[in-house]
Amino acid sequence: MVMADIEALSEALKAISVSTELVEEELKPHLDVLLNLLLEKKKGTAEKIASSGVLPILAQVLRKKSPLTSQVTLLVAEMAREAAVREHCIEAGLVTVLMPLLKSSNQDQLLHTGRAIGRICFENAVQQTHLVENGVIPRLVTIMQQYPENDPLVNVCLLALCNLADVDAAREALAEVGVAEVLTYQLKRAPDAERRHLILEVLGSLGESDGLKLQFVEAGVPEALSEMIRTLQGGSDTHDLCSIKVASNLIVSLLLGDESMQKCFGEGTGTVYQDVLSWLQSSNTELQLSGALAIANFARNDSNCVKMLELGVVPRILDLLEQHVIEGDVSVQHAGLSALRNLAIPASNKVRMLEDGVAERIRTLLRSDMPPVQFKLLGTLRMMVDGQEEASSVLGKDEILLARVMEWCEAKDHAGVRGEANRLLAALIRHSRNPEVIQTVIKADGIQHLISMATSEHVIMQNEALVALAIASAIDIEAVQEPFRDADLLPTLQKMLDDPVVAVEVKFSALGLICSLANSSMLREQITSLNLRETLSKLSTHTSTKLAKQADTVMAVLLETSLT
Repeated sequence: MVMADIEALSEALKAISVSTELVEEELKPHLDVLLNLLLEKKKGTAEKIASSGVLPILAQVLRKKSPLTSQVTLLVAEMAREAAVREHCIEAGLVTVLMPLLKSSNQDQLLHTGRAIGRICFENAVQQTHLVENGVIPRLVTIMQQYPENDPLVNVCLLALCNLADVDAAREALAEVGVAEVLTYQLKRAPDAERRHLILEVLGSLGESDGLKLQFVEAGVPEALSEMIRTLQGGSDTHDLCSIKVASNLIVSLLLGDESMQKCFGEGTGTVYQDVLSWLQSSNTELQLSGALAIANFARNDSNCVKMLELGVVPRILDLLEQHVIEGDVSVQHAGLSALRNLAIPASNKVRMLEDGVAERIRTLLRSDMPPVQFKLLGTLRMMVDGQEEASSVLGKDEILLARVMEWCEAKDHAGVRGEANRLLAALIRHSRNPEVIQTVIKADGIQHLISMATSEHVIMQNEALVALAIASAIDIEAVQEPFRDADLLPTLQKMLDDPVVAVEVKFSALGLICSLANSSMLREQITSLNLRETLSKLSTHTSTKLAKQADTVMAVLLETSLT
C-alpha cells in the first residue's frame, strides 16, 4: 500500500470513528475510500479497518437499515475475505445485524449479505450452529426458490449450504423446507462444472441422512444425476469425468435406503435402474464400478433379485467380470461378485443361474491373485451351492477348483480368504452328499483343513466343519477313516469335548460325528485307547439336558459297536 493510500485510509477511518449521527452524506465518501481500497486488493486494508475500532459503528449502520446498508454490507463482505479479521467481525456483532438482511427483497443486498455471513462464519462451528439455530436454512432455500435464475446469488446460497451441511441441526432443518426440489432444479440447469460440483457436494453431504435420501428420490434427484451422466459420457474433460464419478457414487449412496432403492428400481423399469445397467457396459471404469455396486444394492430383497434375473442382468455382470480377470480393476471385480452373490440368495435364482452356466464362467476368476477378489469369489460360489445338490457335486469333483481352494485354505496373510475357502470346502460336502466329492476332497488333502476348521474360533464355522465330517464318515467311512486317523481327528474332538469354553452346540455336533466314527473298527480302537468313554461320562451330567442326552446316546452306540 503506497503512502497516499495509507493516508487516505487513516483519514477515512478517523472520520468514521468520530461520526455520531451516522449521516449518509457524511459517511458515504469515507466508506467509498475503504471499499475502493478493499476492491483494489490493497494489502493490509482489511486488518487496519478491523483494528481501528470502526466495526461497531458499521454494525450500528446496518442495524438502522439506512441507504448505506448495501454499501456497508459489501464492505464487510470484502473485508471478511481475510481470515484474520473474521473474529473481529464476530466480536463487533456484525453477524447478528447481518442476519435480518437475508429477508431483503433487493437481490444485490442479498448477494452482499450472503457473502459477508458466509465468509465471516467460514469453518467456525460455533457461528455456523448459531446461524442454523437462528433460521438461516429456510432463508437460504427461500432465496433460491425466489431467484432461481440469479446465478451469483444461487452460488452464494449453495456455498452456504455446503458449509453448513455437516451441522446436524442443519440437516433436520433442510428436511423440512423442500431443499430437494431446489437442488434438483439447479442441477438440471447447472451452467458449468463449478456449479455442478457445488451442487453434487451439497447433495453428497445431505444424502447421508436417511430422511433426506427419500426426499431426494421423490424429488427426482437420481433421475437428474442419471441425465447429467448421460450428457457428460463419452468425453475426456477431467472436470466432466470427475462429475460423472461423484454423481454415480451419489446414486449408489441414495440406493442404500430401502424405500429410495425400491422407488428407483420401479419393478425393473425405472430410468435409474435402466441407466445403471448401461453403466456395466461403459468403457469408464468408475461407471462400471458404480453400476456393479448399484446392482448389489438393488439386489437386497428376493423379489428384486428374481425380477433382475428375469431381465437378464447376470450375463452383463459376467461380461464385466471377465473384462477384469487379468490385471483388471480389483474394485470392479469385488463389486461384481457382491452383486452376483446377492442375486444368488433366492433358491429359485440359484437353479436358474446354474442352468445359465454362471458357476463355470466365474471359475475363470480363480486365476486372480487379489485377496479381496478371492474372498468374494469364494463367498459367491458358496452361496451358489447352498442347498444345490447338483451344483455342489459338479464343483466338488472339479480338481482344478479344489486345488485352488486348498491353496486359499492356507492363506496365511488373509484370514477372510482362509475362512471362506474352508467354508466352501465344507459346503461342497454338506450340500452334495456325494461319495465322489468326498473322494476328490480326500485326494486334494482337504480333510486336514476341515479338521482345523472344526477348531475355529467361530461357532458357525466349527459346526459347518463337524457336519461336513459327519456326512463324509456316514457316506464312506472306509474312505475317510485313514485320513481321519492320520489327521488326529479323534484327539481333536476329545479336546473340544473336554474344553469348558467350547459352545454346547459345537459339542453336540462333535458327539454326532463320534457316532459316525464308531462304525470304523480302526477308529473304534483309537476311541478305546483315548478313553473317550470317560469324557462322555462327564458330559452325561452336563447342565444342558440336550447335550447330556446326546452323550448317553453316543456311549450306548459305542457299547453296542464294541460288542459286534
